[in-house]
Amino acid sequence: MAENQDELEKYGQPEQRRREESSPIQLLTIIGEVEGHECLAANSKTTKYEHVIPMLAAVEENPQIRGLLVLINTVGGDVESGLAIAEMIASISKPSVSLVLGGSHSIGVPLAVSTDYSFIVPTGTMMIHPVRMNGLIIGVAQTFEYFQKIQDRIAGFITDHSRISKARLMQLMLETGELTKDVGSVLVGEQAVSEGLIDELGGIHDAYDKLYKMLDLTETK
Repeated sequence: MAENQDELEKYGQPEQRRREESSPIQLLTIIGEVEGHECLAANSKTTKYEHVIPMLAAVEENPQIRGLLVLINTVGGDVESGLAIAEMIASISKPSVSLVLGGSHSIGVPLAVSTDYSFIVPTGTMMIHPVRMNGLIIGVAQTFEYFQKIQDRIAGFITDHSRISKARLMQLMLETGELTKDVGSVLVGEQAVSEGLIDELGGIHDAYDKLYKMLDLTETK
């Protein structure tokens, strides 16, 4: 019981102890805010990269795990940590599928497209906007160049792992007429598919079905 509670606190769900321990699928949830190098408040729901990255390394190493399903409902968060998780998912040699539930905002966009195939529920949302930074900012040219490098890294990852062009992505990112207090765009369900960010509209059954087909299995259990 204590072990299950520890897994719940770390990953947002207890470790998958499946019937006869026979399922080849590892589940990863990315929820709340992606935490950076500093811990967020205790009352914040977070995805901690120091827990997720070792888990993904274990998925790659464990021969009994043959596929990865990533469930996403995040407001975004730390760019470096989010990109690190996204790069880990993208570099795993085993088939992977993501499903956007609720929202996949900001750095959640690279996380959603990092898998081999992606789904979004009809009411799911994806918010695309320029890089933001908290704290003291020095108003010099080097700061803006650094901002541009960060934005290029994010945009490059998204376009490399989806069907959207960089020109269209930047157009959505710099849209000024949609968000009342910000620059950017919100794509809902089918819009994310039509723009080429997400592969298909679907839910949890579709995600599992696709992943099992990718594993060349005919049954889901």
